[in-house]
Amino acid sequence: MKNIIVRTFLYLSAVMLLFASCSYKKVYRIGVSQCAEGQWREKVNHEMLASQHLYEQDVKVTIASAHDDTQLQVRQIDSLAATGIDLLVVAPNEAEPIAVAIERVKQKGIPVICFDRRVKGDHYTAFIGGSNVEAGRAIGVNVVDVAHGIAATGHKPLVLEVTALMSSSPAQERHEGFAKALEGHGELDYVCREGDWSSETTCRIVKEQIASGRLPDIVFCHNDGMATGAYKAAVETGTEGRIQIFGIDGMPGEGLDYVQLGHQLASYVYPTGGEKIVRLALDILTGKPYKRENTLEGILVVRENAWSIATTTRELMRQNKNLATIQDKLEDYLGLYSTQRKALTASLVLIVLLAVAVVAIWRAYLLSQRAIRKRQALSEEETLFYTNPDSRTVRQMFETPTEELPAPRSQDTIFAETLNEAIRQNMSNPSLKMEDLGETVGLSRVQLYRKVKAITGLSPVELLRQMRLQQGYVLLSTTNKTVQEIAHEVGFGTPGYFSKCFRQQYGKYPMELRNSTNLT
Repeated sequence: MKNIIVRTFLYLSAVMLLFASCSYKKVYRIGVSQCAEGQWREKVNHEMLASQHLYEQDVKVTIASAHDDTQLQVRQIDSLAATGIDLLVVAPNEAEPIAVAIERVKQKGIPVICFDRRVKGDHYTAFIGGSNVEAGRAIGVNVVDVAHGIAATGHKPLVLEVTALMSSSPAQERHEGFAKALEGHGELDYVCREGDWSSETTCRIVKEQIASGRLPDIVFCHNDGMATGAYKAAVETGTEGRIQIFGIDGMPGEGLDYVQLGHQLASYVYPTGGEKIVRLALDILTGKPYKRENTLEGILVVRENAWSIATTTRELMRQNKNLATIQDKLEDYLGLYSTQRKALTASLVLIVLLAVAVVAIWRAYLLSQRAIRKRQALSEEETLFYTNPDSRTVRQMFETPTEELPAPRSQDTIFAETLNEAIRQNMSNPSLKMEDLGETVGLSRVQLYRKVKAITGLSPVELLRQMRLQQGYVLLSTTNKTVQEIAHEVGFGTPGYFSKCFRQQYGKYPMELRNSTNLT
């Protein structure tokens, strides 16, 4: 009988697999290689993830970050190509070395979209991104207007440009646009120094310029992160307010806020366009017409429009994060829908499983009756043992003195242990909610907040993030797992957000910790 049930179950499972193969629908796999992390790139990532179900085709986006490491990006590109992706999207860290990796991908028949940054040669299929030349030119025109005002006072203004790493195409193009805007304006002096995208290097360069005896009146930095370094240099040298600072990116929490605060005179919203990247990829993969060069328009940010742009951008970022969450749930629902299409086959399997369950329940009932009879017999023996005077002396040999009993634990200790275990068991779930933790420990969301705050001084959300980061620290220090794998294992939706929170907690990025531990 048992063999017949097993054979029937295997047969019905085979039928279900046949139905599944008949209803197969192509899922386009897009691999993304980001050259670095940061708020701007995190916004692009969220937009691409949120766009996976915006179009009629099914899309699966996989994202990897090279953390400003060109050799790491080369290895990631080769690895993504080896996983069987249908198309590669890449933001090159450096123009020349990445071009060789892209050529290998194209030789495998995989289309390549370059976004934000370009590579040497023409082995890519299409390019999409803002015009870095236009970004530099727009800032340059604004700088010339400010310089005219300074020159009108009888002082010849000094303009200092701190470029990013000039081996990258954005730095080359932003410098080109800025320098052209300044051509022919003899009323100002112009100095250009090469940086490396970091605020620390920019701070050092601006300090060196100030120490040379010629204070720059205007400083243009290739992104808003570098602009913070210029502002720091002004503060530390006591020249704050005397230097007008310009940047590029225009993100909330960076350039948009700095312009509103007066730390920067202007910035430039360099467009992300994640959903347009996915649309372009699908056009290429499905044989639809597409343009090889796709330029996204940016916006100059000044004090007058900074607030409205910041408000709109924050709302769009919030919606993209919500869409990414909805997309994850949608994948679950689509899986459920696919299962329901095979309802007849599933019903047949269910009948077999129910039959097996009935047999199991009957066996469990017989075993439980046997256990009840055994407990009754033991209970009668125990009663005789405790009521028999001759047994009392023997019984005392098995009794533990009160002073040797374990000390009672406080309710806070028991609560903390229960909550700690609940968090560790559910840490890998990025959608973990406070209501779920509260249900585990028998408290409402408000009661949980008050209890955790009273014991730890942290809110439940802060405690959860701290424990996730601590576990991430341990995994970075003791395993060879990638930052992306560790981020997902400890419950962060994206590696970028994990790296950002990690740096806020420990003062360094995950890869900096990994490098410092020399883990191989």
